[in-house]
Amino acid sequence: MPTVKPLSPVLGAEVTGVDLGKPLDDATVAAIETALDDHLVVVLPGQTLTPAAFTDFARRWGRPEPHVIDQFHHPESADILILSNVKHGGKPVGLEDAGSYFHTDYSYLDVPARCTMLYAIQMPASGANLGTTFANQRKAWEDLDPATKKRLEGLVGRHHYGNRDNLDETTRTVASPLNRDQKAKLDWVRHPVVRTHPRTGRKTLYSISGSSFGIEGMDDAEAVRLLDELKVHATQPKYLYQRPYRVGDVVIWDNCCLLHQAPLPDPTTARTLWRITVKDKGPTLAA
Repeated sequence: MPTVKPLSPVLGAEVTGVDLGKPLDDATVAAIETALDDHLVVVLPGQTLTPAAFTDFARRWGRPEPHVIDQFHHPESADILILSNVKHGGKPVGLEDAGSYFHTDYSYLDVPARCTMLYAIQMPASGANLGTTFANQRKAWEDLDPATKKRLEGLVGRHHYGNRDNLDETTRTVASPLNRDQKAKLDWVRHPVVRTHPRTGRKTLYSISGSSFGIEGMDDAEAVRLLDELKVHATQPKYLYQRPYRVGDVVIWDNCCLLHQAPLPDPTTARTLWRITVKDKGPTLAA
């Protein structure tokens, strides 16, 4: 069975004794899922994966959803989004700047992400290699005072693709720009401000940064003020964890209970990862 070692007091665990390139029995997958439920981020180091093996593993967790930015889908598997600052013949091979602000994956979709998986293919030398920063939203919720919790319970957020803090598509911290056809595929969706995790039953703040642009029944300016206040609370250093990625790492995180922020890579040092995002079983709210 896998060995699970916590990486920090706030979140994260390293899982060893697993080769994702080989078929896994149900008990091993369940042990990794339990580690994710407990620690919100798991790192499985030293992996060597083909696109097919990576995709097969992801499908054990649910239905992968190809990213709307389809020009950087892996040629062997549309479920894989290539994240890279490498260029071949002057053309980018992947998406260079992705999610460099706190957000939750696929919260701009009616059925959001259960988990995201990254496989590190090519990493800068030590010192230039920053990993994703994660913020524990379960703990951030638990630390709120009772009056604030009562105020937030039942609120419904209005979400759309984008970074509400930056809509300037000429900057690196905007949500990755979409073309006209890609934008036409997306619409406004609804999610609770406070979610109950579908596996653990524990409550968590959900997507208070990134795609959340308003709250139903509330003036937009008032709603953004509230969301911004929650973001400031929920991204305090005491809720954060970051670990440098190493070649061969597979990193899995729980999108219900986390905000995450990708680093802005140095364009002079090569960095390539594969990403698969697995959907939740259904919408967060009843129709």
